[in-house]
Amino acid sequence: MSGLPCPDFTLPGTAGAVFQLSASAKPLVIYFYPKDNTPGCTNETMDFRDLHAEFSAAGAQIVGISRDSLKSHENFKAKLELPFELLSDSEETVCSLFDVIKMKNMYGKQVRGIERSTFVIDAAGNIAREWRKVKVPGHAEEVLAFVKSL
Repeated sequence: MSGLPCPDFTLPGTAGAVFQLSASAKPLVIYFYPKDNTPGCTNETMDFRDLHAEFSAAGAQIVGISRDSLKSHENFKAKLELPFELLSDSEETVCSLFDVIKMKNMYGKQVRGIERSTFVIDAAGNIAREWRKVKVPGHAEEVLAFVKSL
């Protein structure tokens, strides 16, 4: 998908926000994560939170997307004191656009879920870079380094 125009989308977000890609600040970091309040997702979200000031200084906006409800997102955001919005894709519309819904093994069973993935959308609205099958340690720092290189 890198180098291709990012398809426009609209999703409900925390703080009563309605997020529309075409109206958002760019560059934009979109990270897809499987579930609120799980260890890997909590660590990844805290890493983006802790680097938020540096992303902002580089002119980038961050949003997190999962299939969780807005109520779950509001609680997760408050618990972690997040300075950015979380978007609810309960119908998997945007997850499908970015092809992040995959069959995964969990405790020996096949389940459908979000493959941890991150995308950077550049000022022209193109997908500048994508990371799939993300491993959390060091990931937010790698994304920040890329954003600073734009």
